[in-house]
Amino acid sequence: MTKINALLRQFSLRFAAIGLAALGLHTATVPALAEPAYELTPMAEGLDHPWGLAFLPNGDMLVTERAGRLRVIRNGALDPNPVSGVPEVYGVNQGGLLEVALDPDFATNNVIYLSYAYGTPDANTTRLAKGVFDGTSLSGVQVIFEATPMRHTSAHYGGRIAFLPDGTFLLTLGDGFDFREQAQVKSDHLGKIVRLTTDGASPAGNPFVDDQNAMPEIWSYGHRNVQGIVFDARNEKVYAHEHGPFGGDELNLIEPGKNYGWPIATYGLDYSGARVSPYTEKEGTEQPLKHWSPSIAPSGLAIYDGDKFPAWQGDLYVSALVPGDVRRVDMENGVVAGEEILFAELEERIRHVVVGPAGFLYLLTDNPEGRVLKVSPTSS
Repeated sequence: MTKINALLRQFSLRFAAIGLAALGLHTATVPALAEPAYELTPMAEGLDHPWGLAFLPNGDMLVTERAGRLRVIRNGALDPNPVSGVPEVYGVNQGGLLEVALDPDFATNNVIYLSYAYGTPDANTTRLAKGVFDGTSLSGVQVIFEATPMRHTSAHYGGRIAFLPDGTFLLTLGDGFDFREQAQVKSDHLGKIVRLTTDGASPAGNPFVDDQNAMPEIWSYGHRNVQGIVFDARNEKVYAHEHGPFGGDELNLIEPGKNYGWPIATYGLDYSGARVSPYTEKEGTEQPLKHWSPSIAPSGLAIYDGDKFPAWQGDLYVSALVPGDVRRVDMENGVVAGEEILFAELEERIRHVVVGPAGFLYLLTDNPEGRVLKVSPTSS
């Protein structure tokens, strides 16, 4: 059955590539898979669509389940009791509990941050809350940011968090699916990346803080649905990726005040097959470092800075839901030099990829019986 699934996977990729090539889009090359130089070890199983992962100072892990539960992996085993005090989420379609992140001063204040979908079918949005974690529960939970406006769709919430060296952080937000034109409008949060203080305020230095016609939190705009963002501490750069529609997934270098094109410039098509825009490039918008057609549905992003895989230093890792793998994007002096497909043998949707404090990689698989997997070098 595994061999059959692998053949079907290759066939579907090549069939999609041929179809998109006929439409004039660049296609992804599927390299031959070499013998893996890694081992995969399950750390937790039976998780309901795990979405976010954060490491505590003692080595334990916090894992979000999209259904609205925050779980703890203690001493290598999943605690059967979810963390109490987690805010109520809107858990429909792509909505639910999303990211978990530790405050830079967690060692002294025990504060964590949670992003999540909130509201009702007729009025919902992305929220960000913080609270004090005592090991089993959250207390003092307060909402510090709520994206505006509310919308009636249940897709494209963004939700990823990346802290910056000055203690502020970036939060990604989606375009709400039906409101893509708003990604070009700076008077709301749809299709944006915002920069916030740990109290949810707009910090000094944001590019539009003095523009009366713009939301002061906006850091960049023209995004569709950003579900991966990472700060490259070594080179002081921010990378993010976002879902395209039918093709046109993007990897971008994020810079303040820049317009990343959606929907006026894109390599993707609408789901009907129609062109979203006649432009793949347009003056005033940024070109992606890399784009994928057919879509890989990028879902999480990490940069490798550990010592367990020396050859991977400085490379970006893009988890992908379709068909289910991780793309190692070889970065050379800020330029994409190549790509390698990893972990396709799992034949599972991969929601997130995280580099742990000891240099191991961790994968979250996206299904009702999702897993957390540890990636380590082969013992040989």
